[in-house]
Amino acid sequence: MRVPKFMPARSIAVIIVAAGKGERAAGGHADPKQYRKVGGRAVLQRTIEAFLAVEAVTQIVPVIHADHAEKYRALGLDDPRLLAPVTGGASRQASVLEGLKALAPSRPDRVLIQDAARPFASAKLIGEVIAALDQHDGALPVLPVTDTIKRSLDGISVSTTEDRQQLFAAQTPQGFRFGPIISAHMRSGTVRREFTDDAEIAEWAGLRVAMVEGERDNIKITHPEDFARAERILQGQSRMETRIGTGYDVHPFEPGDGVWLCGVKIPHHAKLQGHSDADVALHALTDAILGSIGEGDIGMHFPPSDMQWKGAASSVFLRHAGELVKQRGGRIVNLDVTIVAEAPRIAKHVPAMCAAIAEVLGVSASRVAVKATTNEKLGFIGREEGIVAIASASVEVPGLD
Repeated sequence: MRVPKFMPARSIAVIIVAAGKGERAAGGHADPKQYRKVGGRAVLQRTIEAFLAVEAVTQIVPVIHADHAEKYRALGLDDPRLLAPVTGGASRQASVLEGLKALAPSRPDRVLIQDAARPFASAKLIGEVIAALDQHDGALPVLPVTDTIKRSLDGISVSTTEDRQQLFAAQTPQGFRFGPIISAHMRSGTVRREFTDDAEIAEWAGLRVAMVEGERDNIKITHPEDFARAERILQGQSRMETRIGTGYDVHPFEPGDGVWLCGVKIPHHAKLQGHSDADVALHALTDAILGSIGEGDIGMHFPPSDMQWKGAASSVFLRHAGELVKQRGGRIVNLDVTIVAEAPRIAKHVPAMCAAIAEVLGVSASRVAVKATTNEKLGFIGREEGIVAIASASVEVPGLD
């Protein structure tokens, strides 16, 4: 039996630093590097979507240049966890501080700080940085330095050779406990020194910063030739492909005072019979999502013989199916549910139903459609003995071939 993983409640915010002009990587292009496309999508869009794919992330604040508001809007990003962008400062350090200030009212437990120009941070890497914060004030991904490093005092002749066994190249996301890092950033403004990254500010403030293993593909796009490397990375990764799944469920009526449909309770002279809350629509939709990724059906994950699911809200099942999509690096493209019933009438409840589904899955309500029809008085549905739901799900996941 597969048991869904329930993570402890914890707020984890992300700051995406995208306030630079990206001039070094311009290469004759009018757009700053974070708005140039790699594999058909803007670098900044890919970076944000990498964090939206991680369920543990609760909010994301982009920090953008004052002149780039229209470019950012043109990305068309839409997710309830994505906050309105804030304007950055004259330096990266100042921009991060603006992001921290924007998050201060919600006071998240943890904060990850990510360069917009690193679009390939994996969910695994992000998760390891988050996990390290359980034991440390800060954490960052690093790679061991493999080249021999020479130090020169005048830029002409070699002064000494560094011990590369003690040298590591830092990447982002860099993660911190929120209170200590915002305090460190506020105090860092009082010294005449430009810090190279947030981990250096944490070190200066006396915080304990741990290292986790970085990733070779987690490159920072800095120079024009880096775009060609980014395209090669994408070509080497599994290409995204669209999968379609369908679901069907039926539940009979029994005495009661209302039916659960798409996470909304609708008053009625009967209720639906079932082991859980008998939300026939969410059951069909859960099966559709599971089918799209080849994960069987709802009964495999939540057996009716298991009493822990007795009377459970069907949103638990739907959320689990959505988590499985995210674990595969995928995303939900759109969902379509058709409810077949003579009664109750659901038209006025459709907006609430779409909103409920969207909230459970962390997608925009515009990606959800709920419709209803009757069976023209025919069969068991026509006799008002039960309700049928049919659903389809379209998801995008990395290809397996």
